[in-house]
Amino acid sequence: MTTQLADAQFTKKLFDTYDSYKFNEISSRRFKHAELMTHLDSLKKSLGGLITIEQIGGSGENRSINLLTLGTGKTKVFLWSQMHGDEPTATMGLLDILNYVAQNKNSAEVKKILSETTLLIIPMLNPDGAERFQRRSSHGIDINRDALRLQTSEARILKSTRDKYNPEIGFNLHDQDPRYTVGESGNVAVISLLAPAYNVEKTDNAVRTRAKKVASELTLVLNQFANGHIAKYDDAFEPRAFGDNIQKWGTSTVLIESGGWKDDPEKMFIRKLNCVGLLSVFHSIATRAYEKSGTAPYDNLPMNTKNLYDIIVEKVTLKFPDGRASIIADVAINKEEVRDSTGTWWKGRVVDLGDLSVFGAHEKISGEGKTLDATSFELGDMLKVDDVRILLK
Repeated sequence: MTTQLADAQFTKKLFDTYDSYKFNEISSRRFKHAELMTHLDSLKKSLGGLITIEQIGGSGENRSINLLTLGTGKTKVFLWSQMHGDEPTATMGLLDILNYVAQNKNSAEVKKILSETTLLIIPMLNPDGAERFQRRSSHGIDINRDALRLQTSEARILKSTRDKYNPEIGFNLHDQDPRYTVGESGNVAVISLLAPAYNVEKTDNAVRTRAKKVASELTLVLNQFANGHIAKYDDAFEPRAFGDNIQKWGTSTVLIESGGWKDDPEKMFIRKLNCVGLLSVFHSIATRAYEKSGTAPYDNLPMNTKNLYDIIVEKVTLKFPDGRASIIADVAINKEEVRDSTGTWWKGRVVDLGDLSVFGAHEKISGEGKTLDATSFELGDMLKVDDVRILLK
């Protein structure tokens, strides 16, 4: 089987011209349902008759959950984003995709996508969670663990939409911890992919094999722009999860987890990768070119590994004024977002001390020849991120 990307030229053009079609009206991860609906209304006008927006139900707090439909093709492709309210990266990428289609509706690639596929998109499945920027629903339920009991209205909407359209291919769009790494490389996992298992044995059938081929095509796309930073998500079967069950119900499903990238707290680069990756794969699905990719590019991806900190101060001398001997250690600090009356800012939490040479970091600071007063912090303490440098002497 060949592992060459079906349309590398189209993909490269999407990446190189991204700023010309990026949906600039949204520039922060912390957008809410009302803002999303305003943006969708604007994009609907730009798209004209190419899109329909239908309310297919309401959340626990009765915010609208909407289905966007583009295209008239026989191959149905189902995408759902923000099942977890604080995971909005792909939602931003979907807005970029809509803006691209609006600007390029007469291009050969867009015409091919819309004539051969029908895109079915739920851009924000958990608007109540988005309102609070939290993972769970307003009832405190993780919707992604409600695929069997269907106790939340959001879960029932997702299940009934899948059952109504019976799509051939699905994309389950999430964000993961930005500190996952690609295997033992120490490289941050910018995106992790998964063709979920549909049973405990993790066997392959035609449905899962097709998902692996789609994931392979996506791997080839993403490796052009973030080579060495694409990982595979754990494929242990989770019987309550939607991805696993939608695979089981007959839709070839690919999980996309948006991870981390240095100096990109708002995930704008990862948003771009979502947009370019999905548009490229839509075209590959439309031409059926992905079927020639085989499964090797996906199968050979290194596994997601938790092997990264935000900051490591390396080989700094820790001094103890109470008489204990000084030691040389690495200090790991993770950034945490804090929101209060003064706005949004970052604090650093000291999470590990010692020999951390096997770990990667978004930023490494040399502490050689410098000291830290070990009484100025303890494990678990919060520091202002800038104070890390101030404390080094």
